[in-house]
Amino acid sequence: MRVARIVLIVVVVLGGLFVAADRITVSVAQHKAAERAQVTENLTERPKVTITGFPFLTQVVSGKLDDVKVSADGIAATDGSQSLRIDTFRADLYGVKLSNGFSHAVADSADGQAFITYADLSKAAPAGIKVSYAGASSSGTPRVRLTGSFLGAHLSVLSDVILKGDTIGLHAEGLPKELTALGLEGKVRAQIDFTRQVSHLPANLQLTSVTTTPDGMSVQVGGKGVVLAN
Repeated sequence: MRVARIVLIVVVVLGGLFVAADRITVSVAQHKAAERAQVTENLTERPKVTITGFPFLTQVVSGKLDDVKVSADGIAATDGSQSLRIDTFRADLYGVKLSNGFSHAVADSADGQAFITYADLSKAAPAGIKVSYAGASSSGTPRVRLTGSFLGAHLSVLSDVILKGDTIGLHAEGLPKELTALGLEGKVRAQIDFTRQVSHLPANLQLTSVTTTPDGMSVQVGGKGVVLAN
């Protein structure tokens, strides 16, 4: 009985040490992965990386992590001289293969969400254009309202939100007849129709769908072979 008690105590102690070592190791790995992700995506702030699943050490031995969660706030995405700030970003990366320590990590697949406020969309729009909520069209297409001025006249139009690859585009559904009648459609569209790239997100992560809300755009993202750190 005494021997069994001693064995039990030893098992509990070793188990506790294993758990402690496991948690310390995962903490170090998360920190290093976040640092590499910051460098890879050229971010001004370090994102938060959370490695789920237990034990972590057995996942490391296998060379693949089941699920890694990444989050970041206030991502400034640049497109030449234009900028589009991402207010919040959250993603789950599945089947993350590790190599070169923790400095290289590629996920089999990933999905998540990026949220962009209308204030940030307005800053990214052509000069003098304000972007605001407009709900969806009768066909369900997400859209926004663009307001501004053209040749001294007030302009207010509804624009469809179009995703393509890693870009967000706004295209006016229609223009005021008084402007199109004067043959000014091309000039007006040159001012209010625009496309911005959403960069500084993990490579191979594409924009898949968008929903407009009263506070901004909620953009779903997803992809395969998504690079967390390189």
